[in-house]
Amino acid sequence: VHSCKDMPTKLPAGLALVAWLKREDPRDAFMSENYACFEDLPEGARVGTASLRRRAQALRLRPDLQIETLRGNVQTRMQKLADGLFDATFLAAAGLNRLGLASHAKQLLSLDDFLPAPAQGVVVVEAPLGNSRMIELLKPLHSAESFAAAEAERAFLAALDGSCRTPIAAYSRLEGDVLHFRGQILGLSGERVYDRSGTCGISEAAQLGRSLGESIRTEAGQGFFDALAREAEAVVTA
Repeated sequence: VHSCKDMPTKLPAGLALVAWLKREDPRDAFMSENYACFEDLPEGARVGTASLRRRAQALRLRPDLQIETLRGNVQTRMQKLADGLFDATFLAAAGLNRLGLASHAKQLLSLDDFLPAPAQGVVVVEAPLGNSRMIELLKPLHSAESFAAAEAERAFLAALDGSCRTPIAAYSRLEGDVLHFRGQILGLSGERVYDRSGTCGISEAAQLGRSLGESIRTEAGQGFFDALAREAEAVVTA
């Protein structure tokens, strides 16, 4: 059982994601001891995050912020806020909800400004393809809506060769039988962003995500991705 946003787009032979649970809130939550919302942060505020996506999105809106690496589980990061080591951080609303800590969030951030990680909020179950009995037992847990949305988002991620070291965001939602998709990749400073949106039928979800990701790769050029990889490596290993 995994958080889908942490799953690689390519799985070992013989294994597959066989059940996609109903999606939790996909948004990011703003966390702070002293400030009610992201917009209230003072100039030069210290913001902690290990997510390159959140770093880039925050700097795109507020280039004055000091973004520093903050790792650890939810409780560890909340404690560092309480100790005054950072002015703010970001956490997934889905994780806070599942841990019963939603009341600690000061603000749920807009999907317009903080597009989530691909498949954020979705829990998936991985199983051997040959285990037909287990796959059958898991069917009642499966959400076709979650599957379609995450399929588009993960296809977008795969087309961009994305990983946790790449600031890629994507979100899909269904309206009837129509899937609405938006995805983006950002430079680490937030100054450069490539953004794509599109709609399709449910059966075309993966195709849409892949084609939009490929169009970004073509427009941005290999130079952008090479520079991004170097910058990301410097941040992650600092």
